[in-house]
Amino acid sequence: MTANGTRQVMDAVAIQRALVRIAHEILERNKGSDELALIGIRSRGVHLAERIRAKIGEIEGGALPPFGVVDITLYRDDLDRGVQNPMVQGTDIPFPVDGRRILLVDDVLFTGRTVRAAMDALVDFGRPQSIQLAVLVDRGHRELPIRADYVGKNLPTSRREQVQVRLAEADGADEVVIES
Repeated sequence: MTANGTRQVMDAVAIQRALVRIAHEILERNKGSDELALIGIRSRGVHLAERIRAKIGEIEGGALPPFGVVDITLYRDDLDRGVQNPMVQGTDIPFPVDGRRILLVDDVLFTGRTVRAAMDALVDFGRPQSIQLAVLVDRGHRELPIRADYVGKNLPTSRREQVQVRLAEADGADEVVIES
C-alpha cells in the first residue's frame, strides 16, 4: 500500500489473464460465438468488451462477434437526485438485438444499478434471446438481484473503499487499484 492509501490488486498481466479466461468461458458456455454479440457499457466496459471480442476472434480463428456500445446516462435511477448536467455520449448498437445472446461488459460490478440501467437501455433496441454479464471486478455490495456470469476477480471491499480500473486505452496503463 502506498502512502496515499492506494493498493494495486491487479496489474496488466493479471488483467490480460482474466480476459483470456473470460473469453474461453464465454465460448464454452455459449458453444461458440454464433448469435453472440458484445456490448460494452460506457466507458471502460467498452474497452474491455473490445479486448474480449478480440480474444474470442483469436480463439475462433478470426470470427468476430458483433460489437456495440451502450450509454446508460439517461437510464440512471439517480438523475433526480442531483446529478446535474449528465453527459450523454451515445449508444451505438449497429446490429439487430432481437434473438441474439447479448454479452454486456463492464469494469466493476458494485450495486448492480449500472447493469440494470444498461439492460433497460438494451431492451429499447429489441428483445434479446438472453443477456449475460461479464465484469473485470465484482466487489460485492449488491443493492439489486444482479450477478455476473463471468468475473475476472472477486474483490471483497468495504463500502468506503473505491475500486479504480485503469486501462491503457483511457488511462495509459492497465491496473486495478483500491483506494481507501
